[in-house]
Amino acid sequence: MQILSVHRQLLDSMTTSVVMLDAQLRLRYLNPAAEMLLENSFKRVEGLPATEWLLDHDDLIASLRQSLQTGHPFTERERPLRLPHDRELTVDITVSPISEPGHERKLLMEITQIDRQMRIFKEEQLLTQHAAARALLRGLAHEIKNPLGGLRGAAQLLERELPDAELREYTRIIIGEADRLQDLLDRMLGPNNLPRMQHINVHEILEHVRQLVSAEAPLAITWVTDYDPSIPEISADRDMLIQALLNIVRNAIQALDQSGNVILRTRVLRQFTIGQTRHKLVAQIEVIDNGPGIAQDISERIFFPMVSGKDGGTGLGLSIAQALINQHGGLIECESRPGETNFSILLPVESQDDAS
Repeated sequence: MQILSVHRQLLDSMTTSVVMLDAQLRLRYLNPAAEMLLENSFKRVEGLPATEWLLDHDDLIASLRQSLQTGHPFTERERPLRLPHDRELTVDITVSPISEPGHERKLLMEITQIDRQMRIFKEEQLLTQHAAARALLRGLAHEIKNPLGGLRGAAQLLERELPDAELREYTRIIIGEADRLQDLLDRMLGPNNLPRMQHINVHEILEHVRQLVSAEAPLAITWVTDYDPSIPEISADRDMLIQALLNIVRNAIQALDQSGNVILRTRVLRQFTIGQTRHKLVAQIEVIDNGPGIAQDISERIFFPMVSGKDGGTGLGLSIAQALINQHGGLIECESRPGETNFSILLPVESQDDAS
C-alpha cells in the first residue's frame, strides 16, 4: 500500500506521531513526529518488528494482532509506554486497521504524547488546591484568633486577682498554651510579607543550605552535588528561598534517619510552563534522597498543612516551602517511590512581569 504524496504531506505536517505497520507488525511508515518519538529516521528502522521498539508491551502487541485479525480499531488512553534508550512516556494510542482489495491488512497507529498535558494539569490542580487550602486556613484562623485572644486576656486579668502564687501557675499555663496556639496558627498561615527580590546565584544558596544542614545531620549522610553552571542569576528573595530549601533538605535528612545519600541537582529548562504561564527560562532545583519514600496514602497531600509522615511532625514545613516558592511564581513538585524521593523546585529565571 503506497501513501499518496498529498496524504504524505498531511501526515508529515501532523504533530501526532503516525506509524504504519504491515501484517507482520513491521514498520512501513513513520511521519516526522514519529521519527522524533523513536529518535530514529524511518530509513534506519524500516521493517523493524514492533516487538523491538514496543518493549515489554506484550498486551499491546496482542491487541495489535487481534486488530489485524478482526479489523476492529481500538484506543488506549494514558498508557505508559517504554521505548528504546530507557525512555518512558505516557501516551494516547489509536489503532485503525486499513484494508485494501488484493493487499494484506495494515495498521495505522496514532500516538499522542500526553506527559506535558498531564504535568500541566497536575500543576494547575496543585496550585488551585494549595490556594484553596490557604484561603480556608485564613478564614479558620480568623475565627480562632478572636476567642483565643479573649481567653488569653481573661487569664491575664485573673492572674492579677489571684493572691496565691500556686494558683497563678495555672493561669500561666493557660497563657502559655494560648501563645503556643497563636504561634501554630501563624506558622500554618505561612509568610505574609511580599518577597524582596534581588539577583541571586542559586548554587550559592544551595551551598549555604547544605552547610547549615550538614552541621546538624548524621555523619553517615553522603552529599552529592550536580550543578548546571549555565543557570543565570535569578530574581528571588534570598531569605525566603533559603527557608524553603532548608525545609525540603531537612525533610530529606529526616527521611534517611541515620545514613543515606542526598543529591542536590540543578538544571535550566527552556520554554517551560509552570501552571498556565510559559517561561523562557526556568531554574530547576532537585533535592533527591534514597530513603524509604513517602507513604502512598499521603503522597497527594504532602503540601497541605498538618499532613506529615513523621511521628510527631506538624506537617507545616512543606506547606510553608510551597507557599514561599508560589510567591515567586514557582512551584514545588514531588515524585516518590521506595528508594528515591525527588522534590523538584521550579523557579522562573525572569521576573513574573516578563513571563511570556
